[in-house]
Amino acid sequence: MRTYFILAGILIGFTGQLGAQRACFSAIYQQNELVKDPSLAGKTLGIESFIHRQIAIASSTNTAARLQGQVITIPVVVHILYHLPGEDVSDEKVFSQIEMLNECYRRKSADTVNTPASFKPVAADCEIEFQLATSDPQKRSTSGIIHKYTPITSWDADDMMKYSSQMGDDPWDPQNYLNIWVCNIRKVAGYSSIPGSDPHKDGVVIEYPVLGMNYVPGYEMGKTAVHEIGHWLGLKHTWGDANCGDDFVADTPTQGSYTVGCPSGIHISCNNAPTGDMYMNYMDYTNDACVNIFTEGQKERMRALFAPGGPRYSILASYGLNPPTITEVPLPDDAPKWLHPQLYPNPATTQLTLDISYDIRWIGKLISLFNMNGQLVIQAPITSKVQTIDISKLKPGLYFISAKKEDGSYIKQKFVKM
Repeated sequence: MRTYFILAGILIGFTGQLGAQRACFSAIYQQNELVKDPSLAGKTLGIESFIHRQIAIASSTNTAARLQGQVITIPVVVHILYHLPGEDVSDEKVFSQIEMLNECYRRKSADTVNTPASFKPVAADCEIEFQLATSDPQKRSTSGIIHKYTPITSWDADDMMKYSSQMGDDPWDPQNYLNIWVCNIRKVAGYSSIPGSDPHKDGVVIEYPVLGMNYVPGYEMGKTAVHEIGHWLGLKHTWGDANCGDDFVADTPTQGSYTVGCPSGIHISCNNAPTGDMYMNYMDYTNDACVNIFTEGQKERMRALFAPGGPRYSILASYGLNPPTITEVPLPDDAPKWLHPQLYPNPATTQLTLDISYDIRWIGKLISLFNMNGQLVIQAPITSKVQTIDISKLKPGLYFISAKKEDGSYIKQKFVKM
């Protein structure tokens, strides 16, 4: 019976939350993943059972200290995918994000003084820290931050940003790193994979404006990443993603639904008097300035994933923070000088140059030249980012050049042959 309720809690759907303040897409994303991959439900149930066993063993043997006392340090790699220069967030903003993660997970943030007195007895230093990687998967020196230009102008919450083949960036080995992708996502602030899911999808995705300290109202302190990494560490939303749902944590009160804005006072729901909702928990949707607590129960749940046999256990032996054996740093990925097709010279006499370096997906597509009468005069495959076209045999006059990709984008330009 317990297994049934755990699975029901994972699979439960909910609507209307996309417009909520934090716009966390994790619950819907994870539900979609379970539908797409039925085998994932079994893996997720296995991990839930593992977490419950670890917590039960510690409780029954009065050895809760087994889950505490050792600070877990997680190597982080941040993949910044940008199309426009303004989307290429600075290293300083990444540093501020790492600092905020450590303040929240170690309960060192100044705003913890705002935790209500009724909840302070269960407030936890999770003894989990985050550090940018110093060694990449090839043991080369790294800053832990990747800046990569992409021709994709915006992304959906469908994991395509996690694949270089889709103009995103491949993850580093999730057995050794927490991967964070920062990009322009449509409609959501962030989402996280499910522990135990496809390793190529493992990690967290954050909307670029809300990374680190920023100026987005309600998100300005960088706590979106705190929330999403909580999901990556096995936490559910405090309302259990259902009306009076179960987040599988004993010391978070059952509550009716998510919270938006920055409330105050005691909010009673689901018969949770006298304390009311723990809307200041990092796993609610409350504004950044008004969330300030993980609980001891949430700490136990997150740290259980690092027990031997757990899905995050390998992180404890990660090489990501080791001194690199190769001091060479990979060259940065330079952005193109312009973000649209360049055709030159114009007018031209013998040769045209088409620069499509802003989007290498044009390579392999056909480029066609037409005269004023609409007759095809030249057609050839695009074979490089800077393509030359021999027009020496064309008669003087006005011509048109065109190409089209499967996604509907196209090139249509005119030139004069002298």
